[in-house]
Amino acid sequence: MTTANRASTAIEVVGLHKHYGSLRAVDGISFQVATGEIYALLGQNGAGKTTTVEILEGHRERTAGEVSVLGVDPAVGGRGLRDRVGIVLQSTGLEPELSVREALWLYSRVYRRRADVDDLIELVGLRDKADQRVGSLSGGQRRRADLALGLVGQPELLFLDEPTTGFDPAARHQSWELISNLRAAGTTVVLTTHYLEEAEHLADRAGVIAAGTMVAEGTPAELTATLGGTTITVTLPEGAHPADLAQVIGPASRIAGQVVEMVTASPTGVLHALTSWAVGRGVELASIEVTRPTLEDVFLGLASGDRSGAEGDRDV
Repeated sequence: MTTANRASTAIEVVGLHKHYGSLRAVDGISFQVATGEIYALLGQNGAGKTTTVEILEGHRERTAGEVSVLGVDPAVGGRGLRDRVGIVLQSTGLEPELSVREALWLYSRVYRRRADVDDLIELVGLRDKADQRVGSLSGGQRRRADLALGLVGQPELLFLDEPTTGFDPAARHQSWELISNLRAAGTTVVLTTHYLEEAEHLADRAGVIAAGTMVAEGTPAELTATLGGTTITVTLPEGAHPADLAQVIGPASRIAGQVVEMVTASPTGVLHALTSWAVGRGVELASIEVTRPTLEDVFLGLASGDRSGAEGDRDV
């Protein structure tokens, strides 16, 4: 790898292994994360992704392979690397008797480069809770405090483990905007999440891990494209015959009563032919639904052979 490429790569993993006796929790994973990118690691429980992330964070030793995080081997990165990395765990042990402001101020003392605590509180939407005890916060509010904690050292690289667990939909979307803004400001983000919509919305690229191996990687659009075309589902009114559509749109994938479903790589052309057919015959279509494959569809298909319960993983 050239010097220029190394400068643009925040994380490089080559042939990563983590074994527990005969169990291969991580079995030869390789991937890169570009500087300023949001990269999602996806996998079922026990797939190996939490073990992988903990190795990247320097919290778990690897069995074999090469790992570089911000140009440093995390196994020996020490204080210098920890100063540059932020971590938001699934749950944290913030002292419940401290106020939000006190907790953030206390944890900020361990970093050489510190964010302004009041700015952070504002950023994560806890201004009205700044002087409230952490133990009295709701689950969603505590996750916001966790996110602020991960940002207190102004990290170049941020690990987010299920960052929006317990959030209502509005709070989740606000957090997505915050994470996107961090990326826009140059922060690299590694995200693990069970909300596949979250990964699809945020990630520049995603890697799917199953049974300790990387089974697919790419942009969300590239991954969903592997499932084929767009599904168009139309409901015909009584009196219209689904078989009449065959000469217009080709054979249907499924016919159930008046509901006709088809999969196509050219949805615009099929929709045009379908609506033209209906208008030409004076037929009012009861409903038309256009569905593209989602990242969740890809995940369920790729991870279906994943093993569960790999030693050393928590629950991702």
